[in-house]
Amino acid sequence: MWTNQVALVTGASRGIGRAIAFSLAQRGAAVCVNFAERAGAAEQVASGIKAAGGHAMTARADVGDFASVRAMVEQTEAHLGPVTILVNNAGLLYQATLETFDQKQFDHMRRINVDGIIHTTRAVKASMGTRGYGRIINLTSIAAIGATLPGNAFYAATKAEAAILTRRFAMELGPDGITVNAVAPGFVRTDMTQGRLHGAEWHSIERHVRERTIAGRIGEPEDVANAVAFLAAPETGWVTAQMLAVDGGRMDYLACG
Repeated sequence: MWTNQVALVTGASRGIGRAIAFSLAQRGAAVCVNFAERAGAAEQVASGIKAAGGHAMTARADVGDFASVRAMVEQTEAHLGPVTILVNNAGLLYQATLETFDQKQFDHMRRINVDGIIHTTRAVKASMGTRGYGRIINLTSIAAIGATLPGNAFYAATKAEAAILTRRFAMELGPDGITVNAVAPGFVRTDMTQGRLHGAEWHSIERHVRERTIAGRIGEPEDVANAVAFLAAPETGWVTAQMLAVDGGRMDYLACG
């Protein structure tokens, strides 16, 4: 069991973030369950962790706003202790083509998917650096490296930014004992993905992905949570600036040449 570990998981009220919060708590970390809108769902996650003997709290914050993020980090440290693990899971999916592109929706998505990573990292770096220890894990996507599911070009662009920030922040924060890595999920069954598709449309997408995946199935939130836990572990101090694809072995990447 991990000791003296405090994890802040953004967007942790449902889906992948929820699974990550439970996974880290099971390993002994106290967890701050961040949410933007779903207070009831976040409380259920925190209550579940406490019922299992863990320590947890909830914190409302808009990761696209630095002042809000800084207040959340201060609140977490006051209740649970210094943040040693930051998981940047909060994200939005806006699908469009060049013909249907909407600047406002893209800017809103980028504000969460990219600016959110910058704000949270800025908010925890000083405390982690003072202690000479930290684990930061960013959730990107295999879309960032060329998965061909239609309509995801602009989403992929924000996730590619997240991947680049992962490597650059690893370089900047490494001398202070802070590792920065990324997990790039493939197509995962979550409220967000299933909520946008219904009936035959969902089954068609699921079949499309299964047929292009070595493992022959779509992902579950726990698949991603296990990878995050590996990178968050105290023993994983010599792994940094990496992006781990957790996609079941997808075979439909764009390629040149």
